[in-house]
Amino acid sequence: MQDVRDLARDLVSIPSHEDETAVGDRIESWLREHTDADVTRDDAPNGGNVLARKGSGESLALVGHHDVVEPDESQVADGDYEVYEEDGRLYGRGSADMKGAVAAAMVAFRDADPESLDCELVFASFVGEEIGGTGARFAIDEGFAPDYAVVGEGSTGYSGDGVTDVVVAHKGRRGSTVVATGEAAHASEVENGENAVYRACDAVDVIRDLDFPRTEVFGHAVEGSVTVTEIDGGTAWNVVPERCEVTVDERTVPGERAALDRVEEVAGVEWTVDQDLPPMQCSDEVFADVVLDVAREVQDGIPEHVVKPHATDAGWLADAGTACVIYGPSEQGEAHTADESVSLDVLDRCYRTYRRLAGSWS
Repeated sequence: MQDVRDLARDLVSIPSHEDETAVGDRIESWLREHTDADVTRDDAPNGGNVLARKGSGESLALVGHHDVVEPDESQVADGDYEVYEEDGRLYGRGSADMKGAVAAAMVAFRDADPESLDCELVFASFVGEEIGGTGARFAIDEGFAPDYAVVGEGSTGYSGDGVTDVVVAHKGRRGSTVVATGEAAHASEVENGENAVYRACDAVDVIRDLDFPRTEVFGHAVEGSVTVTEIDGGTAWNVVPERCEVTVDERTVPGERAALDRVEEVAGVEWTVDQDLPPMQCSDEVFADVVLDVAREVQDGIPEHVVKPHATDAGWLADAGTACVIYGPSEQGEAHTADESVSLDVLDRCYRTYRRLAGSWS
């Protein structure tokens, strides 16, 4: 427990919202000092991903990321991130999302005896998760392809207070832009123009009537959504607008997308995808059940298979063929806040789960 706590405090204190090099250096040096694993650092932008491997056979990866979102000013002191403990919790930017889980995975990786492993155990901490999974995508392009992965994003508190569940699916996000073009004219002579805002409104009506994407994973319903979040058009009160843009947020589900291309049936309307973070579904129910069994052994609560609403790097890994689940200490609503924190007891629970899973999976 103390090793996880001390390492988590160390990692949380190191700034990593603009450049992840320094915290990546710390992760790499710790792994080289405390393990005999094959430790590597790739050339992913903003500091590189840190990877470590030991054992042989089918590969099981413990996966995290060490970048964070920009801290609140209250979370910075003397150039470092403020970090402290109070009431059994570790406070600081990245404590929940997700350096605490990275620390738990590192210590579990260290403590897994290579002589007793029936698999290749892999540790991976990526850069760029908060900006679209750039580190994970780089690693995958370079050949990173574990057979199985436990991603340490938050899974605590879904089925019940304080229970750390096993996420078997999560939504993705497709952000897109609908552009309506028309012809400008003086507002006193509307018949001489073509109103782009009207065309955009017709496209919004199409979006409003679309069915939300939905599916099931291991009997659990996964329902997405589609909604207009921004609209911008026109240049002056007395000019018929010639351009109008509409921003659309879609929460995607495995194997399904909303039929947003239907907006292009409206004259003068084009649709482009700006970001597409993939959803995740575990492709191996036996693996998901094994992780759940181990999770039940290390806590008093009764964890369940659950669905997570947020996109993570697990989506990129699953899309590349890795059987993924998510199991981590962060609770809903903890990440990205000015008082971000994580339970130290739950960090220890995650450490024990990761270590026990490494010894039992084959």
